[in-house]
Amino acid sequence: MSPPGAGLGPAARGRRRRPARAMVESNADWMGSLPAALRSYPLSNLAIPGSHDSFSYWVDEKSPVAPDQATAVKRLAKISLVKKIMKKWSVTQNLTFKEQLEGGIRYFDLRVSSKPGEIGQEIYFIHGLFGIKVWDGLMEINTFLGQHPKEVIFLDFNHFYAMDNSHHFYLINRIRSAFGSKLCSIACVEHVTLQYMWEKKHQVLIFYHYPLYREYPFLWPGSKMPAPWANTTNVRKLLQFLETTLEERSRYGTFHVSQAILTPRVKTIAWHLIRGLKNTLVHRNLPMILNWVKTQKPGVMGVNIITSDFVELVDFAATVIALNDLLLEEDESATKS
Repeated sequence: MSPPGAGLGPAARGRRRRPARAMVESNADWMGSLPAALRSYPLSNLAIPGSHDSFSYWVDEKSPVAPDQATAVKRLAKISLVKKIMKKWSVTQNLTFKEQLEGGIRYFDLRVSSKPGEIGQEIYFIHGLFGIKVWDGLMEINTFLGQHPKEVIFLDFNHFYAMDNSHHFYLINRIRSAFGSKLCSIACVEHVTLQYMWEKKHQVLIFYHYPLYREYPFLWPGSKMPAPWANTTNVRKLLQFLETTLEERSRYGTFHVSQAILTPRVKTIAWHLIRGLKNTLVHRNLPMILNWVKTQKPGVMGVNIITSDFVELVDFAATVIALNDLLLEEDESATKS
């Protein structure tokens, strides 16, 4: 496979809108189009594509540095060039929520924060810098779900910054206002199938990594969505880590996220300051990561949710979705024997 973007000029390598839009046509209704035999499989046993730092397609250089950054970075960011560099390393996706959904992404990795010094309790997506308001993102997602009633999504709120309980109550009420009866209350993971979701007209599972989840039946605990993190720049170490954590997943009875992502270290950023994440780590390694995905199999002992940066650069979503065909082959061979 040629490296993503090979033979394209700089403009075509930018937002890559045309390839992304070509990609989206066939994946917007992939769950609703799955063969009948797979509709009774637990969602935890299906292969589901997800995105890492899903909201980071837009971050605001003019905003304050987000609370997830060290004090030293906040001081440096008073220099305008520093924020431009931060943006290159904070953006991990090119596509909006709508475009990701149309492309087949069904799991979203979300980090949120209040904006220090701002009056009110508004909550924003963050990764280094502030992104869009959470409410705007939820409404964009809900519009898609209304148009595609058989699609099911996972929203994983796993990092919270500068938020006290009043901010959490505000955010939880926003989630409830956005999705209403589409929200799936917590149940036994093995019971949650597409058939189950369709019968109840549910489309959204919310995972909330904060103790207040206990007070709301539609908030699933973060422990039901483990997402072990390799924290490496080395693609071979990453793939070994993914294999090891998959071997351990069956004992927990949860969903499972394989984070097929590489994480820059401080020295990585220092050495490649203006190149950014995509040009330093992602372009070069995505083909090898995609080859690993192609060798996987869903199921109790296999992959469930797989996340990537810049999901449109290769046929990531389509490759993950296609793994579900292996479950059908397994059923057929079991029937014959």
